[in-house]
Amino acid sequence: MNFTLSGILAVLSHAIPPFLPLILALLALLVIAQLLGRLRGYRFTAYRCVPATIVALLAGLSTLWWLPQLTGSRLAFVATATDWAALVAAALGVALLTWLVLHPLSYLVRGPRRY
Repeated sequence: MNFTLSGILAVLSHAIPPFLPLILALLALLVIAQLLGRLRGYRFTAYRCVPATIVALLAGLSTLWWLPQLTGSRLAFVATATDWAALVAAALGVALLTWLVLHPLSYLVRGPRRY
């Protein structure tokens, strides 16, 4: 197979538009959560919330189940190392984004507890 940059961009130009409203909504949620938390004193390294971390990890693991269904595929079709790498990268991305949203929100709800 010959992959070119123009071929990849052509696929992305058809794959992203249906999900663009969802992507923009999640981006807005991320920015608002971080901004509100930082305005109230949230600092990334000074606050720890184990429940937010656990929920983020569970969201990342759940990606292994729902992402193939969202794309109209099945987990059985994830056969090559590249497929698995893409699926694991998506799971890690979902976990990270979930944590980046929930961590400052938990600070706003729980207050500035130090551990």
